[in-house]
Amino acid sequence: MPELPEVETVRLGLEPAMVGARIDKVELRRPDIRFPFPPRFRQRLEGRRIVKLGRRAKYLLFHLDSGETLIAHLGMSGSFRIEDATPGAFYHERSKDPKHDHVLFHLDNGRVVTFNDPRRFGFMDLVGKGGLDAHPRLKDLGAEPLAADFDAHLLAKLFQGSRAPLKSALLDQRKIAGLGNIYVCEALFRAGLSPLKQAGVLSDARGRPTRAATAVAEAIRNVLEEAIEAGGSTLRDHRQTNGELGYFQHVFKVYDREGQPCLRERCRGVVARTVQSGRSTFYCAICQH
Repeated sequence: MPELPEVETVRLGLEPAMVGARIDKVELRRPDIRFPFPPRFRQRLEGRRIVKLGRRAKYLLFHLDSGETLIAHLGMSGSFRIEDATPGAFYHERSKDPKHDHVLFHLDNGRVVTFNDPRRFGFMDLVGKGGLDAHPRLKDLGAEPLAADFDAHLLAKLFQGSRAPLKSALLDQRKIAGLGNIYVCEALFRAGLSPLKQAGVLSDARGRPTRAATAVAEAIRNVLEEAIEAGGSTLRDHRQTNGELGYFQHVFKVYDREGQPCLRERCRGVVARTVQSGRSTFYCAICQH
């Protein structure tokens, strides 16, 4: 499933084509994706202008001039492609099996934005003005790891006294929104901390951030920003809106490198794999302690 950098990469790709455009026509080629479309979905979108394209955790947010917001989730295999409506011309050319094209947005700037989802784990919903914070998919989400106030002090507050394993704690979407398995493994490697250590290590007895908290906050921000710059990670289905693969998987330090030498300078360790909360964790037991 795409993680925060992949979703942000999609947002950045869609923004130039969609923000400021009016939705002239919506084609729904099935009554549902993962869930049924909300009532009057097509009618509520047609004629509306997209004033802003945002993201909350792994959800794309299309803010409309009606005050409503279209929420889109990519699921496991969802993707958007952007085409020019002029015959034979493409803004972003990408070949994809049309039988998995489920929603098409025809814009007044001549572009057609298509949502394609072979596995149909994605979904779309419409939320009325002021209803985002109460939406069942968004209301319990935690802090945004790329927000300006995401720092060591926030981590110390979130995890003071926590006995949960550090990696599992960082994946708790009620604490931090959008962090996924790949980037937590990579961030903990950069911070030099074991994923098995208790999350309480991020705070001292007085609730103040420790050196570990500073290292983790910095590593999370850096690894996410670098992944976005690289277009995300393509392990199975993720592609950018221009059809290109993400490239961050080529610089993984630990993720999916079980049995291979640790890449930290002067470390003679070997990347190990364990399972935490049903997810594979990759780390170096020598330099992550």
